[in-house]
Amino acid sequence: MKIKMVLHGIAMDPMSNSPVMLLKEAEGERILPIWIGVLEATSIAAKLENIQFPRPLTHDLIKNIFENLGITIPKVEIVDLKDNTYYALITIVTGDKVLEIDSRPSDAIALALRLNAEIFVDEEVFKKSQIYSETPVTEKQGEMVITTKEEKEKLKDFLEKLDPKIFKYKM
Repeated sequence: MKIKMVLHGIAMDPMSNSPVMLLKEAEGERILPIWIGVLEATSIAAKLENIQFPRPLTHDLIKNIFENLGITIPKVEIVDLKDNTYYALITIVTGDKVLEIDSRPSDAIALALRLNAEIFVDEEVFKKSQIYSETPVTEKQGEMVITTKEEKEKLKDFLEKLDPKIFKYKM
């Protein structure tokens, strides 16, 4: 089942000093945090803050190309989580063709914001997410790891109660 989401904001994880994209259920309370790269966070934040650059950033360039070719993006979907890596699909419509293009979630969201596409997350992604997982995980190459049920609940509670006023960039 696909769950409609909205971009709740971009925050900095104080533990890893990495940007975190927070997707929130449009009709619910769950939040899906996805750690993203600095460049992607900058592109998303620029759109959220309506910052214009003298030359188009990559996502703006793709938007311009799509608009000039009559290509639309009705939706983007976060469809899987494997080995702590999220996978997304961008649905593009050109003429009578509908194509699904593999993407990183951050790129999919950056394009969705620019082209007014809907954002969805597959229910299975929530189930696979460490936050909602019942199976403890072990340390992997310096990544933030949540090992006990208590730690998972604390993080889940923290994310659900985040005040958008603390975000540097928010919707």
